[in-house]
Amino acid sequence: MSPGWPVRLDHGRVGLRPLVMGDASTWARLRNDNADWLTPWEATLPRGAGEAISSYREMIRTLRKRARHGLAMPFAVTYDGEMVGQLTVNGITWGSARWANMGYWIVRGHAGLSITPTAVALMCDHLLGTTGLHRVEIAIRPENAASLRVVEKLGFEKVGMAPGYLHISGEWRDHFLFQILAEDAPEGLLARIDPP
Repeated sequence: MSPGWPVRLDHGRVGLRPLVMGDASTWARLRNDNADWLTPWEATLPRGAGEAISSYREMIRTLRKRARHGLAMPFAVTYDGEMVGQLTVNGITWGSARWANMGYWIVRGHAGLSITPTAVALMCDHLLGTTGLHRVEIAIRPENAASLRVVEKLGFEKVGMAPGYLHISGEWRDHFLFQILAEDAPEGLLARIDPP
């Protein structure tokens, strides 16, 4: 079991809890109802990369296995206790690096309510504090204005452009890379949303 996993985190009306098999029907409904909102930003597999994960159950089994080995942390994003999105920490690297990357999505009907910045702040505070990582990275396509606002609001540092970073919608897409280091936010990121 990795440090800091499993865990439930909350701040006001926003929460993070581990994804479970019982979320399958809600997850499928949210994804289906918001397909046009989410598809432009979704990773795809390039030709020759093998078979994509074919079901929610397979995705959860894979992510939870990786979580048990300290390599990932898959969460449901909740608002007033209702699942409204997903936040996944991936690529957790220990040793002298101590970093991870983070991806997330939220349903269109709950966008603009500060749910995503709050969830990202909660997770960063957990990763950089409790879990003991040093760096969290978020990669964002230049066209994704909503996600760019999240990292701007939280004070992530833009560290550059990664050409062809991720395969999305059938092509290799460029991404801006943003990071936050533990020493960049000794007061935590939630304090940037709700200052004292």
